[in-house]
Amino acid sequence: MQIFLRFSCVCRFFVVPLRQNLKRMMTFKQFWDMIKIRQWGKYVVTLLAFLVVFLFVGEQSLLHFVHRHREIRRMEEQRDMYRAESEKVEREIKVLQDADSLERFAREHYYMHTPNEDIYLIDN
Repeated sequence: MQIFLRFSCVCRFFVVPLRQNLKRMMTFKQFWDMIKIRQWGKYVVTLLAFLVVFLFVGEQSLLHFVHRHREIRRMEEQRDMYRAESEKVEREIKVLQDADSLERFAREHYYMHTPNEDIYLIDN
């Protein structure tokens, strides 16, 4: 009954008689008979039940749709990040094709030297 009271604001055309009858506890049969008296009451209740199922129940619900949409957006951002990183690595590979830049890279990152050289590391 509490759930129905929350949705009762949607169906203004039978709210007043419904609230008067809900002051005392009623059975489901009495409730359904009262709704049948109103011409559109059963359609509104059916529509509300359908909306609840559509929005909250099952794998195809609106909540699952929103969750999947967020997941897709997050994955697209990751894809763009990996593409940018891949382009950066490809540029570095093109630069390292030259022998002088390859030697400089080896000296800077791997501390390689020729046999007669001394290397002094200075921290900044």
